[in-house]
Amino acid sequence: MKETLQPGIRYEHKFIIPNTKTVPALYPESEEFVAMPEVFATGFLVGFLEWSCIKAINPHLDWPEEQTVGIHIDVSHEAATPPGFEVTATVELIAVEGKKLVFTVEAHDGVDRIAKGRHERFVINKAKFDARLDTKKDKAK
Repeated sequence: MKETLQPGIRYEHKFIIPNTKTVPALYPESEEFVAMPEVFATGFLVGFLEWSCIKAINPHLDWPEEQTVGIHIDVSHEAATPPGFEVTATVELIAVEGKKLVFTVEAHDGVDRIAKGRHERFVINKAKFDARLDTKKDKAK
């Protein structure tokens, strides 16, 4: 982690919602999901907010050797967004607690605020993380 990884880092990320990020596309194996409205899926919204946080802090890490993984999310999904709308996430790093990073997150679709909450990420060493995963896979055999 670089010395610049400090609270106060803000980032704004924009994304136009394609049909592939709607509820029916979230789990196409599920007839229940496929029958639901074609709007931005909460699962994809969470991923978009994570992506925004990653983009905010990557310049402050020794990327790609250092990366972050999501460890907690507490987010409301307040309004439906149809495909074709541009969604803007605004994230701010509000705390650095050792390797744990805490963010406030918010998203807007140009008409409504669609999400608001907090997200936590943890800084990892990619090689060590992958080695632990390999050990876990070996144990499962």
